[in-house]
Formats: sequence, structure tokens, C-alpha cells
Amino acid sequence: MTSAWLTDIDLSAIAERLRAANSVTLLTHEKPDGDAVGSTVALALALNRIDVSATVAYAGAWTDRFNAIAANATVIKLGDQPDLSKLPESPDVVVITDTGSWSQLSLVREWLEPRTDRAIVIDHHLHGDAGTAAHRHIDTGAAAVCETVAELCRTVLCLDHARELPRDIADALYLGLATDTGWFRHSNVTPDTLRLAAALLEAGADHAKLFRTTEQQDKPGRLRLFARALSSMELHHDNAIALITLTHDDLHASGAEMNDAGGLTDMLLTIAQVRVGVSLTEVGEARTKISFRSKTGDGAVRTVDVNKAARTLGGGGHAQAAGARLDLPVAEAKARVLDALKGALS
Repeated sequence: MTSAWLTDIDLSAIAERLRAANSVTLLTHEKPDGDAVGSTVALALALNRIDVSATVAYAGAWTDRFNAIAANATVIKLGDQPDLSKLPESPDVVVITDTGSWSQLSLVREWLEPRTDRAIVIDHHLHGDAGTAAHRHIDTGAAAVCETVAELCRTVLCLDHARELPRDIADALYLGLATDTGWFRHSNVTPDTLRLAAALLEAGADHAKLFRTTEQQDKPGRLRLFARALSSMELHHDNAIALITLTHDDLHASGAEMNDAGGLTDMLLTIAQVRVGVSLTEVGEARTKISFRSKTGDGAVRTVDVNKAARTLGGGGHAQAAGARLDLPVAEAKARVLDALKGALS
């Protein structure tokens, strides 16, 4: 990580660069979520409308619930073992949204490194690696990177207001805004967030359809996986920490896939005394993925900054939502996580 995680280019300058380009390649973090997909698809669609060729590339595991949104753009799904020759050879501009961390771009690093001179990061996370791009636009106050990309799309298309955005772009942006706020339940929601959501609805974004096609598409295996995960729950530090673990055996026994594990950590925060929820997922031999979530404080009890804990483990993210990966078996990773969190809680 680097301390130079600061904005050095404004949105109008980015829009000017994009409008002057013939081709743009858009990247985001591995295993893209709704904000990653929404931001890249929305910007690609905006560029296509001004006759700029835009290609979106997704590395890592893909979630089928985003198929309908991604179908509107030119998309390359690289998977976990990417063939980087599928990526455009010489795009004029590379845009990276919702991350600027090499650890989240590892699968495309070989392709990106020779092209960082033409790359721009648009992000809202607290930390990243400045070397991933020549320029950065960072707004850590944005609930989702789609907040920033909505303004960029408006500027690229020379519109007066976000309510004038084409419906397919509004749908993509609304998806990112809604999913990164837990459908407007999380503490990162601001008046600007809700004003943008209203404008996107005015533009034609279909809230009910987006919720149905992304949040109500679970397979039975996902619920069986949740049952196994919750049965593993442990409470630590006077019940302030709730921790669950998932192994390959859990996935196999549930008939589930790795993508089905999303959302588990948030469930732990429904317990009254719990201030931090943690899930540890076995993702390889002696490799563990860690997801942190923390509950908003109420004055007497402060909010736990899980980003600080994640950074001590080589990860990062937001103050109340962060992650890391450790090259350790789950049991050993658990001990490291609990040690990091005890420091954050105290």
C-alpha cells in the first residue's frame, strides 16, 4: 500500500481524455461485485454512445446474477486462469474502477503493468497502490464508486443532470449504488446517495427488477451453505466478535459454489452484542479469504475500523467493510484475525 492514494485528476479531465480516445479498456477488481460491474458497464455504455469503442474485462469468479446488466456491454470474462491475449493490445485509455490495489488486480497485472502510463483509477476505497495507474480520482466519501462514475457518465455525454442518463446506464449505476449500500441500509448512505438514486429512478432504473434479478436468484445450495456456516459460528471478546468459517467440505456438502458465500458476514451483525462480523473461507490449500464487517457505533460504543485490522493482514477496504487473504490454513488464519481485531476493539 502507499500513502500517495490521492486524487490527481478531476472528472472533467478524465471525460476529456475519454472523449478523445478511439478505444478504452475497463478493468475492476477480481470477483466483481455490483459496484464493480455497474461502474464499468455504465461507463462502457456511455462511451459507446459517443462512438468510443469500450471493452470491459472481468477476472476471477463471475456471478451469473449480473448477466443481464453485463449483456448490454462488450465484455470479456477472463475467469480464474485468464488468457490475457484476449484483452485489447493497445487501448488508448485504461480505466480501473472500484480498486487500485495490485492484490485485487493480480490476474491482469501482467497485462496492465506495461500500460499503467495510460491508466486511470476511479475509486472510493481508503487505500490503494498508486503504481496501478498514472492518474487517480479517489472519493472516499462516495457510498459506491458508481456515485463518481454517474457524474463522469453525465459529463462524457454532456448532459445537464443524471436524470437524463439513458435507461441502460441508469440501471447499471443504480445496481452499484444499491448493492454497495446494502440496498440503502448501510451507514455509507448520504443525502447525495439518495439524491442520485432518485435521479436514476427518474431516468428509468427499475428498482424492483434489479432487486429480483440480483438478490432473489439464490440456489438451494446457497441456503444450505448458510446453514453450515452459521453452525460454525463462534463468539469472542465478550461477544463483540462473531466469526464463522467455511471450508471446501462445506461447499461440497451444500452443493454450493464459492460465489454463493457472499453476504454471510453481514448476517452476523444482526446479533445485538456483536460489533464485528468475520467470515473465513478456505480458498485453496493453506489459503484463507477473510471478510470483515462492523456495526455503526451509537456514541457510547464507537464504530470499529475493520480496515485497520485488515491492513495489518495485508488487505484493506473501507472502515466498516474490508477484507484480506492469508497464505495460512483456516485455523491459523483465525488466530491471526482474532489477534488483529482485539487490537481494533481495544
